[in-house]
Amino acid sequence: MTALTISAQDSVTMLGREIKHTFRFPLMLISSIITPVVMLLLFVYILGGPIGDGLGSAAHGVAYIDFLAPGIIMMTVASGASTTSINVNTDLTGGIIDRFRTMPLTRGAILAGHVGAGVLRTVLTTAVVTGVAVLAGFRPQASAAGGLAVLGVVLAFAFALSWLAAALGLNAKTVAGANGATLPLQFLLPFLSSAFVPADTMPAAIRWFTSNQPFTPVTESLRGLMTGVPVGNSVYVALAWSAGIALAGYLWARVAFNRGAR
Repeated sequence: MTALTISAQDSVTMLGREIKHTFRFPLMLISSIITPVVMLLLFVYILGGPIGDGLGSAAHGVAYIDFLAPGIIMMTVASGASTTSINVNTDLTGGIIDRFRTMPLTRGAILAGHVGAGVLRTVLTTAVVTGVAVLAGFRPQASAAGGLAVLGVVLAFAFALSWLAAALGLNAKTVAGANGATLPLQFLLPFLSSAFVPADTMPAAIRWFTSNQPFTPVTESLRGLMTGVPVGNSVYVALAWSAGIALAGYLWARVAFNRGAR
């Protein structure tokens, strides 16, 4: 067998291991669903009225639930980073990665398994949260092609954040530290994006940051594709950010893994 075939087989084996762990210990998977769902219900049923009334035409002329739901979906993708970071750090601090180093495994396969499982978990949690959004009144207008484009953006962003989360997990000293390192991805950057209100309604300094950070073009891409509002170049910007984050996360994770850092 070629080295590429062996690497692929090792990656599939590690992926299968992570999938088994996910369903054996589903609490983190459930948490990745609950947090976005709580945010969705909070902003729709408690804060949605005042916010929606105040936005007016700034919300692209759509109902607030239709404006909000794509942002919540983006937040769901970001929430998955915590699970990946925690799982990588658990393997590291528990000595499992050291044991794997002594086995005839392709080194990249270990992290590839974590990242692949992170992407699959994200697809599952995103589907569940989207279903809850539909029950809450969200009415996506995406065509079949638009639906595939939405899936592509979600997969690209999930892949990027999973590599970044793997790097954060390898560099954290404890499981709590690995979880804490992903908090900016789960909450800070989503709240400072256009997920909940349009960037145009924010103060100038915050508006500049919001317009130039990766979570906003991802949100705008999903919003445009799912509600039929103009997308502009948001999809290309979102994919460019995803590629850059994935490359940076991969290189950082590879360096940390090779040096055995915690």
